[in-house]
Amino acid sequence: MIATGLDRLLSEPGRLSGRRFGLLAHGASLTRDLVPAHLALQRAGFTPGALFGPEHGYYGVEQDMVPAADARDPWTGAPILSLYGDAEASLRPSPTAFAGLDLLIVDLQDVGARYYTFAATAVWAAEAALAAGCEVWVLDRPNPLGGEVIEGNLPEPGCESFVGAFALPVRHGLTLGEIVRLEARRRGWTGRLEVLALDGWRRSMLWPDVGRPWIAPSPNMPDFATALLYPGLCLIEATEVSEGRGTTRPFRLVGAPEIDPLALAKRLAAAAVPGVVAVPTYFKPQHQKHRGAACGGVELVVTSAEKLPAYRLGVELLRALRDCAPAACAWRSAPYEFRSDRPAIDLLTGTAACRRALEQGHGLERWIASWAADEATFRAARRPALLYPETAA
Repeated sequence: MIATGLDRLLSEPGRLSGRRFGLLAHGASLTRDLVPAHLALQRAGFTPGALFGPEHGYYGVEQDMVPAADARDPWTGAPILSLYGDAEASLRPSPTAFAGLDLLIVDLQDVGARYYTFAATAVWAAEAALAAGCEVWVLDRPNPLGGEVIEGNLPEPGCESFVGAFALPVRHGLTLGEIVRLEARRRGWTGRLEVLALDGWRRSMLWPDVGRPWIAPSPNMPDFATALLYPGLCLIEATEVSEGRGTTRPFRLVGAPEIDPLALAKRLAAAAVPGVVAVPTYFKPQHQKHRGAACGGVELVVTSAEKLPAYRLGVELLRALRDCAPAACAWRSAPYEFRSDRPAIDLLTGTAACRRALEQGHGLERWIASWAADEATFRAARRPALLYPETAA
């Protein structure tokens, strides 16, 4: 069985003797026996001095873009400091957050897509902890999408945000520990940083190969099929079309009241994206976009995890939606993850090129073709940060 960084730390808990540590974790930070990280550490004789919660809160109870409040853990008595409040400044811990601590332990389950905000939280918290004089240990976990496939463009300067904090393709093929190592090199960190690597994980492994049950790392990531589709389906957040939030199948259902399901499914079938089938359907979100309204749309069903180019699927879905129901597919105009100076679609794709091509009705294929150069550039750039060997070509 694969051992995570947390499992490895618990196999030698004496390393924590005399340490005053904080723990950045969430509901998916579990041992191989499914014990929450902070409780497992307490049972080993080491109670965290503070808990830090990422977006959605330490227990993962808040919806997207809903501030999480500071609190106190009822089991350990440790204070919980939120790293997702109602202002952009809340995303980075203040120096006072580390008062009385000499170590920050980071244990977050990522899902392998650039938009997922836990990587930004991990890097920014580690940077703040090092600046405050703390040591940082990152307890690594598997990338559910594996470590081999890279897909998508690198973000352009000016498009940085909480959903695109670093120069990564949308599907980057890195574990969280490797992302922290990569950013440490880029930023020239000099503090004491250690990544407790996975034991037994290989880059070719997808989540079903890991041998652990899926525990939702956030409220709208209920299963592995959702994680597979997320690198593409998250783009729907940048429109007024529902991405399935408020249903039991977020990022698998897509639609709006004005959409003809058969027309959308036919248009997507013509795009011939491998590894997925678009099933025409209706659904009714119980919250967020089109709450209480019957939406026509499609359910995306993965038929081959190995063949699916999820990011391309998302782009083709945007094109199909604009062809079938342009009024329904208006761009989101409200602020998105604390930024209001750029459209949400530009923040997610990391460029204005996708939006402009869709609006103008030409140039999308050229932009998609440009990903290959960025993917090759990143594959070389990430190599010094890798903890697990690449498969020989």
